[in-house]
Amino acid sequence: MPSVTERTLSLQLKKLEDDNIVKREVYHQKPPLKVYYSLTETGESLIPVITAIANWGDYIISR
Repeated sequence: MPSVTERTLSLQLKKLEDDNIVKREVYHQKPPLKVYYSLTETGESLIPVITAIANWGDYIISR
């Protein structure tokens, strides 16, 4: 998503972390500092919902 700023992405990831959707892991290796995000169990439970929404969008576009 080229139009997303780092600040916007960072704020959205923080919200997802606060809602226990993603887990943030920081590795203090130098250089550089590395941060990895992964889905939590709660986040993984949303995969069927997101897939259904994406499928619906594909259906609407193809009409």
